[in-house]
Amino acid sequence: MPSALPTDDRPVTGCASGLYIVATPIGNLEDITLRAIRILGGVDLIAAEDTRHTTKLLSHYDIHTPLISCHEHNEQQRTAELIEKIRSGASVALVSDAGTPSVSDPGYRLVCAAVEAGLDIFPVPGVSAAITALCASGLPTDRFVFVGFAPRKKGRRLELLQSLAADDRTLVFYESPRRIMAFLIELQSVMGDRPAVLAREMTKLHEEFIRGPFSRIMQVLRPRPEVKGECTILVAGAPPSRPIDTEALGNLLRERLARPDARISSISKELAGLHQLPRKRVYELALSIQKEIRNGGGGS
Repeated sequence: MPSALPTDDRPVTGCASGLYIVATPIGNLEDITLRAIRILGGVDLIAAEDTRHTTKLLSHYDIHTPLISCHEHNEQQRTAELIEKIRSGASVALVSDAGTPSVSDPGYRLVCAAVEAGLDIFPVPGVSAAITALCASGLPTDRFVFVGFAPRKKGRRLELLQSLAADDRTLVFYESPRRIMAFLIELQSVMGDRPAVLAREMTKLHEEFIRGPFSRIMQVLRPRPEVKGECTILVAGAPPSRPIDTEALGNLLRERLARPDARISSISKELAGLHQLPRKRVYELALSIQKEIRNGGGGS
């Protein structure tokens, strides 16, 4: 069956056969390396997350290499075709809409397939939104966890946040501008009002870094009719745990159990992690307090 990929009989101009993972700008078109420009102009084919988006970049640098789409909806099909192309001697560059391919973007499946096939893979490094935000955040950079996008389902998302609540490394998340306020509320409810940074529209005209506890970031965003631009959220690691006595722990449990959406298992797991306590001990105390609250609410 003939390949659906465009063909080009030009000789390769300086690019050996293989897969090139090329980082592209996250906003400002000047944020691209000289090597990336040379590679994109010299490969046989560019596999792009969105060909319309990538065309603007290529036009800016007068690059006329053939393009084909490779996104989350067709990556499985494209992977087989692109691997066969490279096996036949072609050079293929993989790009996403912005930043480094396969990091919270399509491309992971293609890279894995190229590894399994024993093909040459050439990283062409450049911009990453996570590192760009981290270096300007003012939060510790020596140890950090890149989380990327949290799960879309609320239960799985809260479970993830609770598992990270006691981590003392800087946490780096991506989030959609449409969901940013709801996500900040969840972060605050699970991790407390700890220091954080919201970076948006990085390297663009309206670049913005909002620094402070979650409450301040939400205070800045709340009056706006909408939030624009993909968001990178950096959260300070958990502070060193301090010993907590039973009375103080009981007060924290009463506060959380009084909330309408309180779930005793989630609350126990969160507080046990935050204060380095045995989860069973916290859970048993929570059960006792919950029973106390219910008895009091019943008028006994």
